[in-house]
Amino acid sequence: MESRKPAPEEIADFHAAVEGVIPLRAPDRVITERPKPGFRPRQRELDDAAVVESLRGPFEIDDISGDMDAFLRVGLRRSVLRDLRRGRWTIQNHIDLHGLNRHEAHEAVGLFIAESLGADKRCVRIVHGRGHGSPGRQGVLRQFVKAWLIRHKDVLAFCHAPSFDGGEGVLWILLRSGKKAAR
Repeated sequence: MESRKPAPEEIADFHAAVEGVIPLRAPDRVITERPKPGFRPRQRELDDAAVVESLRGPFEIDDISGDMDAFLRVGLRRSVLRDLRRGRWTIQNHIDLHGLNRHEAHEAVGLFIAESLGADKRCVRIVHGRGHGSPGRQGVLRQFVKAWLIRHKDVLAFCHAPSFDGGEGVLWILLRSGKKAAR
């Protein structure tokens, strides 16, 4: 549709037609209608989240074989794990996952590792609990946390803490140096 500029006669006719018209008063009402939300690509958000989850590698508890006590990245000397168990490194950072569900804990662990690496913290502690408050008194987070750590390339080793530091409900983790991590 093509727009055209009105002729001067048409403008004069319009002004003559509306001459003497009094504008309406502004209403004394408050408009309580909320503005409509902006466009939000919900399906795209769901698709992006699915891609991120697939990159992390979806897994279930059944994917974890047995109840692994410790982990050592391939290529490292066994003495690294032995030294970690003996407390050679000072715990420099820790996080407690009590009260978090699986998804919240996954996000918290990822952020915790990233923050620790950024601050060049090498030895950290994750308190996942023993599962006494879980259905069937099985530690769900315990197994998930181990699987997440194994899949994180900056985790060199982990083991259960000694009984004086939480035992089976706590992991001591050795991280790659922050200078070498996340390349």
